Amino acid sequence: EGGVPIFIKQVAQVRVGDAFRAAALVKGTDEAVGGVVVARYGVSTVDVINRVKEKITALQTGLPAGVKIVSFYDRSALIQRAVQTLKRALIEETIVVTLVNVVFLLHLRSVLIVTIPLPLAVLTAFLFMRYLGISSNIMSLAGIAIAIGVLVDAGIVVTENAFRFMEKRGVNTRNRGRVAETVLEATRLVGRPIFFSLAIIILAFLPVFALTGQEGKLFHPLAYTKTFSMIGATILSVTLVPVLCSLFIGGTVRGEEHNPVMRPLVWLYRPVLDFALRHRLATLGVALLVVAGAVALVPRIGREFMPPLNEGDLMFMPVTDPSIGLGQAVEIARKQNAAIRTFPEVASVVAKVARADTSTDPAPVNMTETVVSLKPEREWRAGMTREKLIGELDEATTLPGVSNIWTQPIINRINMLTTGIRSEVGVKVFGNDLNVLQERARAVADVLRTIRGAADVYPEQVTGAPYLDVRVNREAAARYGITVGAVQDVIETAVGETNLTLTIEGRQRFPVRVRYAPEYRADPAALGGVLVTAPNGTQVPLGQVAEIRSVSGPSMISSENGLLVVAVLLNVRGRDVGSFVEEARLAIAERVALPQGSYVEWSGQYENERRARERLQIVIPLVLIVIFVLLYLTYRSFLDAAQVLLAVPFGLAGGIYLLYALGYNFSVAVWVGFIALFGTAVQTAVVMVIYLEEAVSQKREDLGGRLTREALMEAVKEGALLRLRPKVMTVSTVVASLLPIMWSHSTGAEVMKPLATPVLGGMVSSLGLVLIVTPVIFYWLRERELRRSEAEERAGQRVGERPVLDSNE
Repeated sequence: EGGVPIFIKQVAQVRVGDAFRAAALVKGTDEAVGGVVVARYGVSTVDVINRVKEKITALQTGLPAGVKIVSFYDRSALIQRAVQTLKRALIEETIVVTLVNVVFLLHLRSVLIVTIPLPLAVLTAFLFMRYLGISSNIMSLAGIAIAIGVLVDAGIVVTENAFRFMEKRGVNTRNRGRVAETVLEATRLVGRPIFFSLAIIILAFLPVFALTGQEGKLFHPLAYTKTFSMIGATILSVTLVPVLCSLFIGGTVRGEEHNPVMRPLVWLYRPVLDFALRHRLATLGVALLVVAGAVALVPRIGREFMPPLNEGDLMFMPVTDPSIGLGQAVEIARKQNAAIRTFPEVASVVAKVARADTSTDPAPVNMTETVVSLKPEREWRAGMTREKLIGELDEATTLPGVSNIWTQPIINRINMLTTGIRSEVGVKVFGNDLNVLQERARAVADVLRTIRGAADVYPEQVTGAPYLDVRVNREAAARYGITVGAVQDVIETAVGETNLTLTIEGRQRFPVRVRYAPEYRADPAALGGVLVTAPNGTQVPLGQVAEIRSVSGPSMISSENGLLVVAVLLNVRGRDVGSFVEEARLAIAERVALPQGSYVEWSGQYENERRARERLQIVIPLVLIVIFVLLYLTYRSFLDAAQVLLAVPFGLAGGIYLLYALGYNFSVAVWVGFIALFGTAVQTAVVMVIYLEEAVSQKREDLGGRLTREALMEAVKEGALLRLRPKVMTVSTVVASLLPIMWSHSTGAEVMKPLATPVLGGMVSSLGLVLIVTPVIFYWLRERELRRSEAEERAGQRVGERPVLDSNE
């Protein structure tokens, strides 16, 4: 003014300042700077993490003295532990299956015939995985693991049948041409049914691909690898196995009667079979009771979406009042981290207060996410369990006004991405009035706390955040000619800050920002003195053209399906989620009154479980229809197809009994195990029917084409008894192949065990059906055909004996 320059330093302070701070990272009790690496969809997580570690090592040399980059959460360790568990299980399964074959066959070359196709079928699966871009993970390897026992079944049947043909015909194993002819003939007998039985196993599992959402992403890799390995086994069973039989069968071919394992089994089986065939109604009655008992157990088994995977680390999420400031939140994090670090089981603890600088993290200031890295369990105190440790940590970190939520890092991210709920289960209260919804959510939380199993119950506090409310008095502003926009520009500069320009210093760019000094914006009264310039140059205090006051409002407004929503977060411990939600649903309906236009919806893991259950109600009947159609194409008879299909309910019964005995809940993993069981159980029944049909045909041929009831009974006994070894072997290999999974306690076993349990229990019970009930039903069906043919024969004889009148009479 007047030619005298006015510098900025004369009217303001110029300094290097901080940007508006919205979050903090607390490592232990000290603040630190952190970052998150987000991998692209479809990439190998382990490869990405390894490359990130290489880059961090390269960057370390250029960091200032005393600064270093360390990881506080590394998912690759969990992945490697889980994959190692499945790799070890696959090796153990292969060894166990080979030992079972050795015990039952007692012929080294025959063991090679059955075992050689096993690694080839597995390699077929890996080949498909390589070209379809399916990574090696816990679910993809699990598909191979549950199929190991089935992969050798076809080879067992073909090899055993070739043994029997050679023994029956007295073939000299040195005559390789005669051996090859016998193997070809033996393979033709069982080739078509075996091929169809393997096709049933493959096609019966295809409906798993119909699963959607999170369960689809989990089980599609498993379905792919199981299907690929079974395709390889199917092709090898009718191509490579006969060739191996013609090459390796030699030396002394021992029958079942010379096998020390089979002799006592036959000795036990014979009287049981005789009793069942003599008391057919009683046998079927017992079978129905077994199935009915399993059905009666179903309501006593809980429900959940998926068995929880022990990730090895914990995610601790304390939530406090929405009005809290960042400094207070950091202080709370320091106190809780210090308490957590005192536990000898804890390796490190890092807390992230509020949201990271990314659009994928919507956490408010009053929510902290703390990653608690645990030491290996062998270094824990004696008698310490994961549940007990969480209880002690929760007690140590409890503070007034702070609600604690305990979960795990990966499942927490999955829940937030799929359902928006940060805990295992959530109750969403929908409506139009935020204050009413907040009050109703608290009422729902009070009810939930009274129900057994509820833990970490927290109703979202959407109201109570402090706001500075500036309402422009339009009439007062108009008297000075001041527009609303001009008032808002002043408010933005006074309370917030305005970017004026960008300064460039070398390769760095810094924004130049202007804002009022703290003393001019410390409280509403100070803000009222901020001057607003009128068009004529008059300086008018802000308090004269606007009303300034402190108010309380929502910290975050959530909406879904066009309605406002407030969620109640909780975890379920000590019981299954399904029964908890059913009890809680009734309690809330009785004790919480909702205003008109409001309703309650359950979310979180329960939402996934309900969606998966509805889809499985379509998928499982579809599986049974596919199996029945394939069986009909095999036998060209509805009755024979239905007879073989009876292996499904009997296998289902065994799976339910074992599931109940081990205390597992129904889940998507369990039902996928049942789907795998259905095809495998049917295969065992197909093998039995093959030998029964062959025995009946042989008996009819021996009697000159005419079969009596006594001869039919004798043929059924021969078919069931003489070919006991392949039936027991097919089931034994499946059961033995699953034992390494059941005795494992490594990472990932808690997910695999519920998947393998239905197959293990179902195969044992289906063996009882196949060995005892199937011969009874088979005898009844063939006896029915025999009576019909005899009736038709008698009717034909009567027609032939009827007198005919002569035309002359």
